[in-house]
Amino acid sequence: MSHVSNQPLLPTLASTGVPGLDDVTSGGLPAGHLYLVEGTPGAGKTTLGLQFLLQGRALGQKGLYVTLSESSQELREGAQSHGWTLEDIEIFDLVGDEGLSVNAEQSVFHPSEFELGETIRGVMAVVERLQPQRVVLDSLSELRLLSQDPMRYRRQILALKRFFLAHGCTVLMLDDKARMADGTHLHSIAHGVIQLEQNTGTYGSDKRRLRVVKLRGVRFREGEHDVSLERGGLQVFTRLVASEHGRSHASEPQSSGNPDLDRLLGGGLTPGTNLLFAGPAGVGKTTTAVCCARASVQRGGKAAIFLFDEGIKTLMIRSRALALGIDEYISSGQLAVHSIDPAEISAGQFSHRVRDAVEREGVTTVVIDTLNAYLIAMPGSNFLMLQMHELLTYLNLQGVTTILVLSQHGLSGDVPNDVDLSYLSDSMLQFRYFEARGQLLKAVSVVKSRSSAHATTIHQFRLGPTGLEIGDALTDFEGVMAGLPRYRGRTALLGDAERA
Repeated sequence: MSHVSNQPLLPTLASTGVPGLDDVTSGGLPAGHLYLVEGTPGAGKTTLGLQFLLQGRALGQKGLYVTLSESSQELREGAQSHGWTLEDIEIFDLVGDEGLSVNAEQSVFHPSEFELGETIRGVMAVVERLQPQRVVLDSLSELRLLSQDPMRYRRQILALKRFFLAHGCTVLMLDDKARMADGTHLHSIAHGVIQLEQNTGTYGSDKRRLRVVKLRGVRFREGEHDVSLERGGLQVFTRLVASEHGRSHASEPQSSGNPDLDRLLGGGLTPGTNLLFAGPAGVGKTTTAVCCARASVQRGGKAAIFLFDEGIKTLMIRSRALALGIDEYISSGQLAVHSIDPAEISAGQFSHRVRDAVEREGVTTVVIDTLNAYLIAMPGSNFLMLQMHELLTYLNLQGVTTILVLSQHGLSGDVPNDVDLSYLSDSMLQFRYFEARGQLLKAVSVVKSRSSAHATTIHQFRLGPTGLEIGDALTDFEGVMAGLPRYRGRTALLGDAERA
């Protein structure tokens, strides 16, 4: 007697040709079904359709692109702009030259039922002839206009669905969202619904997002996923879920590159934690972060610095002046410095760049400078604080030491924050200016540390030709909590011997 397995058969998945979208859909779209792709003009629907067919061609599958509104020539020109050729992909053009003949023009005076029927029969005929495995229908708005009646429109789509199903086709139907009030009724017909959105109300390049509304029989990644549309096609940056990326890592503190700073921190920087450097402009936050990254690569690790505020050249010039010497590490590839333009990148895209640095390049120390630019200069992105929380949690779970630089307003007095990220940080280093002996000096203190017993004293801090210098504890401050710290103690300050 043969044994019949009770295990359910897994569906054959059709890769979309967009790795990020395949990730969202847990490997691709179940083959042999009809899918609705919605989006406003310019959101990337046609590009997604072409990538879907090109992926099929790479797998040896026949592809058919049915265009109801765009000519085949325009379609090929669009493909060429991405560096693609549509060789071996059949294009069925219902607005071709034959559609502009004198006889075809007479059909304008025929009832819409005739035009719709001719269109549907034309699509069916070419499918019967080619027997394609993948079909893209662009776009449904033309069928909707020909149908004129919502009920007849739905019946025609149902008829097409049954026809494609009988022929084993995996179909993407593109819709530009120019729908009637009850246009969502197609969601119930489609096996899956993918929505593309384009946000044009922000400074810089347009920001695009993708959401899978439904996908029958598949556990897909819900929520919005950032998308970029560049030469080469769509890229989908899957929403980061930190809990999926944990791994074991060391937890012994490592040196920051400065023994005095290590003592303040209670032993150094702990892997799998993040440290916030907060203070006004020019106080030395970025330089201290570079010192920590340099110490990491000197131990044989790799580090990445993501600059939102200043250029790479400026950073290197300043580092040379302070004898930090990062040029050789950049040349060797141990230290990567990335200049980020927040007007040209989305939060999800930035998260993926950080992930690539960690997972592909083996980076163990990450510096983000500054958080102000990240959180303020990308106003078109929703829930930036939550995305930053998820990114920091991911880095912690990966055992990465993360240094966040936060610039505060003003030089003295009550220095406000643009954003309050202290609750996200495991440790916090506060940099402040203070007045003593007629000079404007700098001080540093550890405000909190979740991973070690840190020092609670305030120390003078300065940058010089030998790098970072941290002085003895200053015990006679006045006005620290008021935001106007003055030092009236007798403890020697850094530089007293030079002034004597």
